[in-house]
Amino acid sequence: MELGLKDRVAVVTGASRGIGLATARLLCAEGARVLLVARGEHEVVEAADECMEAGAKGGGAAESLACDVTEPNAAQRISAAARDRFAPADVLVNNAGQAQWRDIDDVPDADWQAAWDLNVMAPLRLMRELVPPMKERGWGRVVNVASTAGKRPSASMAEYSVAKSAQLSLSRLYADRHASEGVLVNAVCPGPVKSEMWMDPGGLLDQSQEMGGHDSREEALDAAGGKRPIGRLAEVEEVAGVIAFLCSEQASYVAGAAWSVDGGTVQVII
Repeated sequence: MELGLKDRVAVVTGASRGIGLATARLLCAEGARVLLVARGEHEVVEAADECMEAGAKGGGAAESLACDVTEPNAAQRISAAARDRFAPADVLVNNAGQAQWRDIDDVPDADWQAAWDLNVMAPLRLMRELVPPMKERGWGRVVNVASTAGKRPSASMAEYSVAKSAQLSLSRLYADRHASEGVLVNAVCPGPVKSEMWMDPGGLLDQSQEMGGHDSREEALDAAGGKRPIGRLAEVEEVAGVIAFLCSEQASYVAGAAWSVDGGTVQVII
């Protein structure tokens, strides 16, 4: 399928690993020019090099920017970097995120605020900065990477769930405002994904093992996968493929959606 992304300029946040890196790599392979944004300079430079290899045949390109998206001036920095290195952004993927398992009573105020800043304010500022030029050109795509926890709150990830619900509401508001102007805003809602956030030592898998009382990581992984009708966690490429589609010409009649990419976890029919 031709996605029509050749020479489009895309910004992907949280792009040094996991879903963000897989998405940036796929967009590059489709011929897009991608600005990868993440906090760690060394990691995001390596990720951009990997994406350049993926885009070699299709004419894609990649650049990196070390930036904390929660900084108040991050949106302006990112917009300027995309414009200076490529052109004004046509595509925005708000993917930066993090989570941890714990009881709601154990979440301090600072972490509630941090979840809000990362999942709501950072995407808001980026959309506020990047969408108006898309509107002027009559074409744009925004994909906000939310979570199943935004649709069905997780008791083990309270501040994350609340912030992701707010992100879905924000995404819908922007979709309603700009769809008639050619800028299509959508969200995806993954469940657990076999990314570094889950699989790295000390990550969500280890945390779920401890909270669930499992004897091993393997047992905890089987338990997490068994909660999904498909019976396993997602691979990062499976989520990235949905994001890339929503970034493309092929998604020309999709606006305001919150697509579940969760193996059937959240059992709703709307």
